[in-house]
Amino acid sequence: MQAIRIHDYGDAGVCRSESVEVPTPGPGEVLVELEVAGLNFIDIHLRLGRYAKSDTYRNALPMTLGMEGAGKVEALGADVSGMAVGDRVAWCVVRGSFAEYAVVPAAKLVRIPDALDVGSAAALMLQGLTAHYLAHSAFELKPGRTCLVHAAAGGVGGLLVQLAKLRGATVIATVGSEEKAERARALGADHVILYREQDFREETLRITDGRGVDVVYDSIGRDTIARSIRSLARRGLCINFGGASGLVESIVPLELGEAGSVFFTRPHLADYIATPQELTSRANELFDHAISGRLQVSIDRRWPLVETSEAMRYLEAGRTRGKLLIDIAAT
Repeated sequence: MQAIRIHDYGDAGVCRSESVEVPTPGPGEVLVELEVAGLNFIDIHLRLGRYAKSDTYRNALPMTLGMEGAGKVEALGADVSGMAVGDRVAWCVVRGSFAEYAVVPAAKLVRIPDALDVGSAAALMLQGLTAHYLAHSAFELKPGRTCLVHAAAGGVGGLLVQLAKLRGATVIATVGSEEKAERARALGADHVILYREQDFREETLRITDGRGVDVVYDSIGRDTIARSIRSLARRGLCINFGGASGLVESIVPLELGEAGSVFFTRPHLADYIATPQELTSRANELFDHAISGRLQVSIDRRWPLVETSEAMRYLEAGRTRGKLLIDIAAT
């Protein structure tokens, strides 16, 4: 089979399309024939070696990239029940989806409803599940709450805006262009800030009459985190869940007190889908929202497997307006 692998950490040029053996599922595992894989910033961080010492996303070279995929069950390992060859399934936070086949623990798989296409299912895994736990669990949005969502026209950001509105919250969105501002408004954002033209902290405080927001969802990281913390209301929460501008390497504890005794967290999705029950519950709610039309799933662009490096460059350039997919079946 063909797979995108790296032998060294580095820029997109380290990715190689290689021929490797089709893996064999062990006990509790399933062999999936990939139809589509999702591309996410975590793939960039893995490629760059930023998670080389991570306990949650442990990895070693050489490795096959790709942390999200969808396709059909090809074979079952021992002790797998409740699943059959031919079932359509999707998953995330298991590495190896940039390949024609992948072995995935059965406990990490969710079934794709007949009414949902495979591309949308893949788009709702890593990014959708992230948006879901951010709006429901890391901070419980509800009527009367106000949130600031960075990169609101992107993959997670666009879904998070919609889920926040479904929860009844007020949404302040930051975007990089007027085109993206129009998209954020179409998704339901109550206020939109063009961060290249406006200071988002000053605008957030103006919009909230000086109070600040209850929660900031910051996927940008290094370039925004200090002002994100200062955009909070007293005892608010800053959630850093990504590092598009670079990973946040340190937070000064006293700064949290000076900002109004605020809180800071840097969660991993894996801890919010730690059990099959929690994973299935979140995924099924997202699938139901998408099928009913309550949640728009936007696919920005798709690339064949052999052009994964180009897709990564596109993501790193900050040009995305929705989900980026790798078409495996077209390889």
